[in-house]
Amino acid sequence: MSTVLADKPKTWKTRQERPATLEIVLLKRTYVLPWSQFLYAEGDNDEVGISFATHEIAISGAGLQALLGDLASQRIAELHEPARADQFEEGRAPCIREITVLKIEERR
Repeated sequence: MSTVLADKPKTWKTRQERPATLEIVLLKRTYVLPWSQFLYAEGDNDEVGISFATHEIAISGAGLQALLGDLASQRIAELHEPARADQFEEGRAPCIREITVLKIEERR
């Protein structure tokens, strides 16, 4: 039995109401960043960068233009790094393959 790709949901969670934080769940660590510190997001279908006052997030995947729209409305509650087996999923549905979080060091 084949699965219709159009029916597959995005690999990030959004909410109707604006959440106070963005939770980034990596395989070995979880970050919770307040939306009040969100600065901007940029990217294309393959890569998205998200800037907060204290952290930079780099996301790679497919169909990430939809993620940029959700970031603009600040309705994303959670982003999950996929398990290794899920990183190579084929198809046209929006998906996240890798997330990297870097802490911005204070300059003195």
